[in-house]
Amino acid sequence: MPTILPLDSPDATLTNAGGKGINLARLVRAGFPVPPGFVVTTAAYRQFVAANDLQPFILSALTTGDSDDPTALESVSAAIRARFAAAPIPPDLSAAIVNAYHGLITDNRSPITDHSPVAVRSSATAEDLPDMSFAGQQDTVLNVVGDDALTQSVVACWSSLWTARA
Repeated sequence: MPTILPLDSPDATLTNAGGKGINLARLVRAGFPVPPGFVVTTAAYRQFVAANDLQPFILSALTTGDSDDPTALESVSAAIRARFAAAPIPPDLSAAIVNAYHGLITDNRSPITDHSPVAVRSSATAEDLPDMSFAGQQDTVLNVVGDDALTQSVVACWSSLWTARA
């Protein structure tokens, strides 16, 4: 499964692109004006988690905390998010994200330049479902400029899956 999909990709599904990703892909393919962008897929998230051996820590943290205690949930959430923040993105994954970003910059149809701020938005697979919505539960990072800020913002969105509110 690819780690990056163009925003107009017919391969975008709820499973690999999340609710926001698939809906944006549908809008682009239908001809609606949508800002240029790309989807960092669930395969990229899984690669990051696996490369940094985060899954055992997440499972351990979730099973040892008291789910009825908001303070304990905040503590578990903070610990998981700290692990994400300290974990490096695998070089091939970082390169794929940065290359997609640079593709936006070099696309003559795109208004994005190397100094244009972009937004990094979450698109969890449980967001924007027909029978329930969790939109707004994960983070959005605005005014992102540059390669390092971009990859750090992607990790910040991933880690926001583990906030107590989510």
